[in-house]
Amino acid sequence: MSERDEPLDEQLDSTTPWQALRAFTDARLALGRAGTSLPTREVLKFAQAHAAARDAVWTPANFGPLLAAWPGTLEIRSQAGDRAEYLRRPDLGRRLHPDSAALLESLGAPAPDVLIVVGDGLSAAALEHAPALLRELLPLLGDLSVRLLLAWQCRVALADRAGELLRARSSLMLLGERPGLSSFDSLGAYLTFAPRVGRLDSERNCVSNVRPGGLEIPEAARRVAYLLRASLRRGLSGVELKDESGQVLGDRQAAPPLE
Repeated sequence: MSERDEPLDEQLDSTTPWQALRAFTDARLALGRAGTSLPTREVLKFAQAHAAARDAVWTPANFGPLLAAWPGTLEIRSQAGDRAEYLRRPDLGRRLHPDSAALLESLGAPAPDVLIVVGDGLSAAALEHAPALLRELLPLLGDLSVRLLLAWQCRVALADRAGELLRARSSLMLLGERPGLSSFDSLGAYLTFAPRVGRLDSERNCVSNVRPGGLEIPEAARRVAYLLRASLRRGLSGVELKDESGQVLGDRQAAPPLE
């Protein structure tokens, strides 16, 4: 059988120089063709990726694993009443619901060094990585006091009001990022020093694309811990705070208790 008569998969493996690059990226390279169109298998893969992205946006969050690992963790919510309103009204996802605000005001707990809010964001699938990230991150925070909250229908800025009410020195929002066609389960980590309503995006640091196949969880935890400590030490976050975490952190200390 001549090379021209070989099945398309074998032609791609043997004659397409770009094929080897597919081992290093999720980008759609060397897809082949069937006449002037894509091969059927690539059309189906694209449809599958599109469906996974839509499902990640619309599927309700599952906080079960987080509640199992850290029982008694408080849940809060934004002013978005449901998923449809959350998607139509990003502004409501940034505002804390009055009931949740009252709950936080009533706690009367000591102000934490770090408020960690885990939210659904735009990808419920990304929450699968949150427990592993927290298990890696908490030991790196050492003697810093930490409070954990879970948030429904939330955007990044929801942590500003929550942190303001709890008088937190800094906040860390972990939430699902907007899904793409090659990454529907990316988790983002957004750090803000002295959180309060009105903080700008330029006053935050972001560690993004935390997932298998993206930024691996141990490395993400190391970067976030470095930024948190540097932020608290220097009293700032955002464009003035650079990630200079190239050096390896010291030995892990005991994980701080979650309040």
